[in-house]
Parts: sequence; C-alpha cells; structure tokens
Amino acid sequence: MATLLLMRHGKSDWGASHQGDHERPLNGRGVRSARIIGRLLAARGEVPDHVISSTAVRARTSAELAKEAGGWECQISLDADLYHSGPDGVIEAAAQAPQVGRLMLVGHQPTWSLLSRDLTGTWVDMKTATVAVIEFDIAGWAGLGDARGALSDVINPREHFGSEFDT
Repeated sequence: MATLLLMRHGKSDWGASHQGDHERPLNGRGVRSARIIGRLLAARGEVPDHVISSTAVRARTSAELAKEAGGWECQISLDADLYHSGPDGVIEAAAQAPQVGRLMLVGHQPTWSLLSRDLTGTWVDMKTATVAVIEFDIAGWAGLGDARGALSDVINPREHFGSEFDT
C-alpha cells in the first residue's frame, strides 16, 4: 500500500511586495494553516516519508512550516515542474520520487483538484493548505500514472482554527 498526500500551499499574501507570482509569500493565515497541517498529520500518524514541493515560495514555505511544526524527519525536495504542470506533469514528477510508503506533493490549484479527480474519480475542492489523502495498491511511484486510488481523507486546517493545533 502506498499513500499520496496532496497538499495545496497555504494562503498567499497578495499585498506583499514580491518580484512575481513565483515569489509570492504566505500571509499570516497561510503560516498558521501550514503549521496546523504539520501537527495534524503527526497526530494522525500520517507523517510523510518524503516531500516534493513546488519551487514557488508559498508552496516551499508551506512544506517547511508543516515539517517543522509536525516534527517530521523527512527530506523536502523541490521540483519546478510542480509549479506549472498539469496533472500529467505532476504524475511524471511523482514517478521519480524515492520508493517511500507515504509521499507528499505540495503545489497549486487547479492542478490539485484535477489530479485528485484523475487519480480517484472524486473532485476535491482543494482550499488553501488542504491535504487530500489517497491510498494506492502500487509497488512504487513509477506506477502512479496507471493506478486508480481511493480517497481516504480530506484534511482542511480551517476546521481546526481555535483548537489545540492553532498555536
């Protein structure tokens, strides 16, 4: 069994001064949400074994904050293809991932909702910092493109604002 965690980056700061879309940072809510997701995944025993993030600042920062807040010990690698690619490009990037049981990809809309639909047949409205958990019966990530997974959970950090995870 292999688990794919699709995480959309946290809420970005449209008012921040930055050089372009790729460099747009997270706002305060985005920072809190990323930290909540890190703690939630740790509390649920769903910590990724490896994370691949888009190179965009808001995605990379979301991955780093979640890892730090959740105490994850996994490596984060960056892949520029997760910034501009559609579902097929993301699947190609995931096929190059290390052979781990739980892989997290951190990226963007609308690709994440399209990808959840393509992989499971279920459209997931991937709000900022939401994680879709998809289970596969595959031997390795190279087989992801031909696989059909089952959506086992959708984790939205907004449901936990004001909880013990919102610190």
